[in-house]
Amino acid sequence: MSSHAAVTDTAPDFEAPADRRRWIALAVVMTAAFMDLVDVTIVNIAIPSMERDLGASFGAIQWITAGYALAFAAGLITGGRLGDIYGRKRLFLIGISGFTVASALCGFAAGPEMLVASRLLQGAMAALMVPQVLAIVHATFPAHERGKVFGMFGAVVGLGAVSGPLLGALLTQWNLAGLEWRPIFLINLPVGIAGVLLGRTFITESKAPKALRLDMVGVALVTTALLMLIYPLTRGRELGWPLWGHLCMAGSLVVGAVFVVYEKRKTRRDGSPLVELSLFRVKSFAAGIAVQLTFGVALGIFFLVWTLYMQIGLGWSPLKAGLTGVPFSIAVSAAAGMSVQLLVPRFGRKVLQAGALTMAAGLLIYVWEAGRYGAGIAPWQMALPLVTMGAGMGLIVAPLTDTVLSEVPREHSGSASGLINTVQQMGTALGLGLVSVVFFGVIDESGLTSPAAVSEQFSGAFQRSLWWVAGVLTVIFAAMFALPARPKQHMEAAAVEAVPTDQQEPALVV
Repeated sequence: MSSHAAVTDTAPDFEAPADRRRWIALAVVMTAAFMDLVDVTIVNIAIPSMERDLGASFGAIQWITAGYALAFAAGLITGGRLGDIYGRKRLFLIGISGFTVASALCGFAAGPEMLVASRLLQGAMAALMVPQVLAIVHATFPAHERGKVFGMFGAVVGLGAVSGPLLGALLTQWNLAGLEWRPIFLINLPVGIAGVLLGRTFITESKAPKALRLDMVGVALVTTALLMLIYPLTRGRELGWPLWGHLCMAGSLVVGAVFVVYEKRKTRRDGSPLVELSLFRVKSFAAGIAVQLTFGVALGIFFLVWTLYMQIGLGWSPLKAGLTGVPFSIAVSAAAGMSVQLLVPRFGRKVLQAGALTMAAGLLIYVWEAGRYGAGIAPWQMALPLVTMGAGMGLIVAPLTDTVLSEVPREHSGSASGLINTVQQMGTALGLGLVSVVFFGVIDESGLTSPAAVSEQFSGAFQRSLWWVAGVLTVIFAAMFALPARPKQHMEAAAVEAVPTDQQEPALVV
């Protein structure tokens, strides 16, 4: 079958044909996912350089950082559904092409207004591209191989979490060809072009088995609800938490309720809703989504306060702070790669629970060290808590995705993938909003009169925030009891391995 032929999701998971090109396709979509993860964080390091070069106002700088996240989160559910309807390969190629063009516009931006607009476009294109990554994996790989694949995906998440700040620091400090901050966007061009060319050749098309129509009313409702929630959270602290922000967040719950009612009616009327609410009747999906949301809160708090602590509290350079995170990144990648392939088949959800406890232990070690060493703490002293935390995170990120999608019907994999990514973004936004309470809420700005005072206050606020994150991880540990004891595909994999090789069905090539 041609690489451009469409495969509909009608076959049961255990009969999924094995495409020999699927590993190259996996490398392409994983690289795209990594590119998106890096772009979320790479900008923060380069903000001072942008401010100087473009003469950007504080408001413009906020939009440069928040615009991407807003456009990305608001479009994820729609992007996932579009993949189900029109084909995941098609939407992936449109998304990565648009993302590459938007990156070029960011890199050649002549002023702050152009950069803000380009970042909004970049986020919107990422919302088309990213949901297709998990959907393509779900539709392309047989169930018994997905554990290995999600282990690789978790490793990519770990690398992306810390590589953004480090890569941003290196590219900005090197000042390649006198371009200052611009290479942080231009580096996406060769990666994106290669992704388009390889994706056209090696990704097999897949889509939902029945003709679906895009639910435009659902798109409008869910986009409105997400913007009403995420925009005030993203900008609330800078704007002094105005009344309209609280009203917007409360109103988002009302709009969300209207969306659910409408989607139920839409399902009964023509069976083509934007969100398949039936997915929430799948216990593993519903419980996994709840854990994903809460985990996003923990990550949203930690990564921001960690950056503030190192760069402002301790006065470290962006490069020094970025290099300090390397042990964390390595630990996440190693643990993620091992967890799904080796540990989950044997221990099931206990692996995720062990990850939550391990990550909490790393946080407590960090709290002790920050109090013990104060402003004199060195990067090597942070290695122990960061490796411990990274190992814990790695034991969660890959198995969690594996578990959430384990019992999702393949025809809804795009919609489910969009929901997973959206919930993660919502959790992160909630965490960022809480930073104003758990971190900035204990800092007395009038007392920041000297470097020693700044270090003392930021260290105290950092320790307090880590206690909050540890508390959130305790909630996550308890919520994980609602997850299935063992994901479906690992039981199927065990059944496949039990069948003699000469009795197994030969794999088909598409």
